[in-house]
Amino acid sequence: MSNVIKVGMADMAVCRGDDAVTTLGLGSCIGIAIRDPATGIGGLVHIMLPDSTEIRNNTNRPKFADTGIEDLVNAIVKKGGNRNRLVAKIAGGAQMFSAGGKENVIRVGERNAQASKRKLMQMRIPLLAEDTGNTYGRTVIFYPKTGDYVIRSVGKPEKVI
Repeated sequence: MSNVIKVGMADMAVCRGDDAVTTLGLGSCIGIAIRDPATGIGGLVHIMLPDSTEIRNNTNRPKFADTGIEDLVNAIVKKGGNRNRLVAKIAGGAQMFSAGGKENVIRVGERNAQASKRKLMQMRIPLLAEDTGNTYGRTVIFYPKTGDYVIRSVGKPEKVI
């Protein structure tokens, strides 16, 4: 029997075999799914903000794209994944709220997506697929063994990337 491990906001988890990881309510947040296809070891980090250097005295590393992705990669390698084989998929980064005409200034979802892609590129982890942007939230389930990243949104058909 497989387990589905829940990942909260600013949290991460790693699994293997038939287990999966899920996170609920990705709005402007991004769910970054990374795996080693050869071992089936992978995980998910639910980041809320793009850059840890913009906030002082914050020790919650999974909250940010830059540090959350690093920590997820390290956890996958520690569990037996090979750093050189890792691949990624991302989802989320929606523009959930209008800020009275200021939405172009805030753009947290878009900034989260850009920061996630930039960090993956810096770490030389290929981004195989993404489902980002728009104006709706997402709930995701990631199966590291197969690489299936299931995305569910209210009023939208389920998709697998």
